[in-house]
Amino acid sequence: MKAQTLGIPIFKLYGENQAWPSTDLMHCESIHQRSSLYQWEIKPHRHADLLQLLYVRRGEAVVEIEGQRIDIREPSIQVTPPLCVHGFQFGANIEGYVLTLAAPLVAQMEAQLDSPLALLATAGSYSVGAEGDFIDTLFSTLHREYESSAPSRDLMLRSLVNVLVVWISRNQQSQQPNNRDDRNNQYLAQYIRLVEQHYTEHPSVEDLAHRVGISSVHLNALCRQFVGHTALQIIHQRLLLEAKRNLTYTNMSISQLSEHLGFNDPAYFSRFFRRLTGLSPNDFRRTDGHPHALP
Repeated sequence: MKAQTLGIPIFKLYGENQAWPSTDLMHCESIHQRSSLYQWEIKPHRHADLLQLLYVRRGEAVVEIEGQRIDIREPSIQVTPPLCVHGFQFGANIEGYVLTLAAPLVAQMEAQLDSPLALLATAGSYSVGAEGDFIDTLFSTLHREYESSAPSRDLMLRSLVNVLVVWISRNQQSQQPNNRDDRNNQYLAQYIRLVEQHYTEHPSVEDLAHRVGISSVHLNALCRQFVGHTALQIIHQRLLLEAKRNLTYTNMSISQLSEHLGFNDPAYFSRFFRRLTGLSPNDFRRTDGHPHALP
């Protein structure tokens, strides 16, 4: 993405004006696919709600993270957390992949590990060393599966990503990457985590701001600055994402979905959905469906 930052769930990739292309919560592409369009340079930018894992399989790359330059000259995985300003320069002989994970998927993985995913909140570069063949197979399989329509694709993708995250988590224990502590980024990241945990409860912005430890005015200012939405819009967009995914990938009735998302009245849910999309839930179900979402 260029000069703007984005909020849940309007995910975008660098250089794209279109919103996230489907209800998938991840995106996988070769480094060549995107960087070749921009003369092998991805200029500094940030994502409010996307975590990116850059795997350099072969070749050289220069990574700029919050003004710090990192030269990658051996097979490595670069972790770029949400809200972190970053850019890349690649040699023309570069080979590798970029895996992008949306905030809801990261939150789900956090809940599964023994400890919070501190690595996913911290920029770091991890050499693959003697495990190069393993990591190479993992990424190439993930990329092939992402582009396929094979049965149980979602389960395979989730399993491969979980293996990758565990590998990074284990390596973080022996490699402490540099971290630039930014209090405002921490506040916003904590708010987004709280939204992910409680959005079906329709929490008030004031309550979540209190739990973060700042005023609602301060929180709204941060959300507008870094995400381009108000704090309440972030909650509403997260509800909308889940509504779209369930309309596309489940047989829930509108009444069941309304209850599932914490709405007391199906008619109010339908008005909420139409206000944000311009379509009724039933019209969306009939006209919009993508076969490749993670549940």
